[in-house]
Amino acid sequence: MTRRCEIPAPRGASRRVNSDAGDETGRQELSRWDLGIGRAAAVRDPGEGVSATGVITTGAARERVPLAFEPVVTAAIGAMSGLGGGCSLYVYGSVATGTAVPPSSDVDLLTIGLPTSDAAALGHELSARFASQCRAVEIAAEQPADLVGEHDEAYGNRAFLHHYCVHLTGPRHHHGLAACAADARAARAFNGDIVQHARRWRSAVPEEDPATLGRRLARKTLFAVAGLVSMHDATWTTDRAMAAARWAELEPAVADDLARLLRWSDGIEAASSRSVSETLDGIVARITDAFAQSIGLWDD
Repeated sequence: MTRRCEIPAPRGASRRVNSDAGDETGRQELSRWDLGIGRAAAVRDPGEGVSATGVITTGAARERVPLAFEPVVTAAIGAMSGLGGGCSLYVYGSVATGTAVPPSSDVDLLTIGLPTSDAAALGHELSARFASQCRAVEIAAEQPADLVGEHDEAYGNRAFLHHYCVHLTGPRHHHGLAACAADARAARAFNGDIVQHARRWRSAVPEEDPATLGRRLARKTLFAVAGLVSMHDATWTTDRAMAAARWAELEPAVADDLARLLRWSDGIEAASSRSVSETLDGIVARITDAFAQSIGLWDD
């Protein structure tokens, strides 16, 4: 799918259908994490971490969906039912962990088997209908084939579905998926594509709105930082703010750069084309190198 996470929705065939840029181009560069998991402004998932047996844990559960967001979820379920029984719907992010706050939180949904165009139309419709209850309804679309294989993309997609998504309706694609260890393989599966992202970001500098590009760049880079922190501290997190704070302790020289990424990620500060280029040559390159050395990257 795509893009983890930053959850990273899923990578491969999926596309963001309600992106900051307002089109599918933005979604192609976004991991599943960019649709809500670990957003710096959100309340951190207190259930995210590592179990006694070393697997990823999260607080995602159907019973944790806040009552304020149930009308949105119910409407999405109803809409999916009207499209036939072959497609699945999941909720993830702060709504799934019970940490979402109306009306500032997004409702993050994942469909499996639904065409991207249908997911786009549904996302826009629900966003308009529930504008007073949530910031937006973000929908990612993937296909069952995106879960198949032993390569990093498929492994990350399965890890995301198993640990971060809550089933709402349709075929239960999560059934039978094994719990994933909180290890370098999972960290690489979620963010080992940062080199490919960096290449696309650099190519987009002359054409794309710098604030939108900077926000996307910041989210993905901070998710990679979360992977670095997870491996260094033998823990598991996708929380951008916590990861930035911890990495700044370990690498004080980049503290200001990480703080800037957080501001871009959260929409507090808008990037310029020049600052995006400087960031690509600076903190992005530095984090990418650290990730390659300690965790590893996807094969091109």
